[in-house]
Amino acid sequence: MLRYSNNGARTSKLEKLKTDLVVIGGGIAGVCCAITAARKGIKVVLVQDRPVLGGNASSEVRLWILGATSHMGNNNRWAREGGVIDELLVENMYRNPDGNTLIFDTILLEKVWQEDNLTLLLNTAVYNTIKSEANRIAGINAFCSQNSMEYEITASLFCDASGDGIVAFQSGAAFRMGAESSDEFDEAFAPTKDYGELLGHTMYFMTKDVGKPVAFTPPAYALNDITKIPRYKQFSTQEHGCQLWWIEYGGRLDTVHETETIKWELWKVIYGVWDYIKNSGKFPEANTMTLEWVGQIPGKRESRRFEGHFTITQADIVEQRHFDDTVSFGGWAIDLHPADGIFSEKPGCNQWHSKGIYEIPYRSMIVKGIDNLFLAGRILSSSHVAFGSTRVMATSGHNGQAVGMAAALTIKNNCLPADLLVPDRMKVLQQALLKTGQYIPHLAYHDNEDLLNQHCTILAKDHLVLSEIPFDGELQPLEYNSAQLLPISGGPVPTFEIAINALEDTELVVSLRKSSKSFNYTPDVTLASKTYAVKKGKQHLTLHFDASLETNCYVFLCFHQNQKILIQTSQTRISGIVSVFNKQNKAVSNFGRQDPDPALGFESFEFWIPVRRPQGPNFAIKIDPPLDCFGESNLTNGFFRPYLKPNAWVADLQSETSEIIVKWHEVQQIRKITLSFDTDWDHPMESSLLTHEEHIMPFVINNYEVLDKDDQVIHIRSDNYQTRNEITLENTIISDTLKFRFQQPSKKVPIALFGLNIYK
Repeated sequence: MLRYSNNGARTSKLEKLKTDLVVIGGGIAGVCCAITAARKGIKVVLVQDRPVLGGNASSEVRLWILGATSHMGNNNRWAREGGVIDELLVENMYRNPDGNTLIFDTILLEKVWQEDNLTLLLNTAVYNTIKSEANRIAGINAFCSQNSMEYEITASLFCDASGDGIVAFQSGAAFRMGAESSDEFDEAFAPTKDYGELLGHTMYFMTKDVGKPVAFTPPAYALNDITKIPRYKQFSTQEHGCQLWWIEYGGRLDTVHETETIKWELWKVIYGVWDYIKNSGKFPEANTMTLEWVGQIPGKRESRRFEGHFTITQADIVEQRHFDDTVSFGGWAIDLHPADGIFSEKPGCNQWHSKGIYEIPYRSMIVKGIDNLFLAGRILSSSHVAFGSTRVMATSGHNGQAVGMAAALTIKNNCLPADLLVPDRMKVLQQALLKTGQYIPHLAYHDNEDLLNQHCTILAKDHLVLSEIPFDGELQPLEYNSAQLLPISGGPVPTFEIAINALEDTELVVSLRKSSKSFNYTPDVTLASKTYAVKKGKQHLTLHFDASLETNCYVFLCFHQNQKILIQTSQTRISGIVSVFNKQNKAVSNFGRQDPDPALGFESFEFWIPVRRPQGPNFAIKIDPPLDCFGESNLTNGFFRPYLKPNAWVADLQSETSEIIVKWHEVQQIRKITLSFDTDWDHPMESSLLTHEEHIMPFVINNYEVLDKDDQVIHIRSDNYQTRNEITLENTIISDTLKFRFQQPSKKVPIALFGLNIYK
């Protein structure tokens, strides 16, 4: 039926939708929010103004997803974000280790499509926000350009994850744009007017060698003077895609309303850069290369930031402040860029790291003045300086999950988002997030409905008592300061034995270090240091330190650089055990150590980082007394990754199979089981461009069985690669015993499991 306006003009077809939650924006934050809420049983409509999901991670922009792991370039060990964002990254790693963003598009669409409670509207842009009263949103109007449909969507709750904050803006919510003065939040890193107050947009291009000469004639609008780019000599044929993140522009403009102007300038730059590479004669290898793809829309970094009930600032990140309403975490450096972007004489970014991950409170996700609106993504309530860290996609996705869960609990309790700040309700929200795999710093999962909290006994067939990391690897020169990160219980530090080969008579300096905060992995406290005179040749050294620990924590057994010494490594990989090196990762402004001007408000410290597999083996070490921290009690301690200790049950290194037996004092009704595996929380799993050597993490258990008390198999899995397996049995099991049988991932990796939860 045709619709007409009052003046007789035809109008678009209108569809009215009513739902519980509307999520505006289909980037990583919006997708994680929508999936989380839908899985908790509420009705969700996800409105996305683009033809694909993923925002800056999609095939339209092609930026890799990163967060607290920071390309493995900082001291945030085992810090990849959990929950839905982890599920997406692990899935992408399995299907798409080459980082093809077209494949990642399909993964996101599939995950959304699979949710029965989720309605997806692609190519649909919000143009109007309907309010029922001054502090309440009633609905939105949106238009789909592909089917000429108008939508009027009403709901109880709204989440703005749109990047520019279209609904938050139209609703009248207070917002900020540009940098605050250093005085407002006492932020020493606040930029000067000369540096600029906004981060710009970026567009990428990708190239391909076609094996035959290819000519290139630039379009008339291409930049014709490459020297206008102060860093033009940094361009090469080796880098493309998001490796050229510094092709940035627009920080002096209105990054909302002048986006099209910014886009045109970026196109001029890209085609001018390619003209320089192809036609300057300085890159003969470019003769057979062609442009494979150029972005059509810019990737936005910064525009509006909305005011929540709490604003995250520089000190919250650097000091790692604790909040009672923490629901997420971050760990990317505070990363600000000059407003002039690619045309700036200054470096493309200015990054300073904290010593560990930091907490993100729920209050920064709920809007001040609009009672039923959540914030997700880069519009989170933060200062401009803190935004330099909170803006990245994996962090945004993790925050979006918190919002999705909060929305579900708000609907369930018939309350408003701010009502969840009541301590009892906040604990419910935090525990609900932990149950789905979200990581909240320092918080353990506990659920009275978990049958393992009933009267039961959990017995493992065996567990690892680590007396040595086997001496089965190659000798490796001490090219860098190197360390084995080891979980040590409170009390005297064990004695260690290592094997070395000295190329000549020399000295080996060994130190024992830990973090000043027990939960960090920055070795800023030296417990002891010794210098050993060693003779030329192969030998074993016994390392004894007169040191003691007050509590469980990880320590760094550090071997100081000496290329005259080779130290034996191990082929064995163990959950919760990793080697680290005082190396550089210039991609994240890691030059081995961080020494900022003290006036900037950051700390000085060294970087000790892992090396991506297949490099970076553990060091071969004998340990006396052995480390007995891998027992079955870890399965129920509520931590599903290393924190103060490994928190994993690990079977004996020699066990090709092993078992966990759960026996209750009384018969139980069993229907649901959750297993939490080790997909290496240190791995960033960048979603785009990079090629990963593994598509399944070496620690994850691929094959396992669940058996009843009569040893009848009630569930079998032979192809697992995911972090979490949530099993709903076809029939409820009535039993006082349940058995889990696991197969070793490989001969050099023992069976390991972070968590086991069982429900009716």
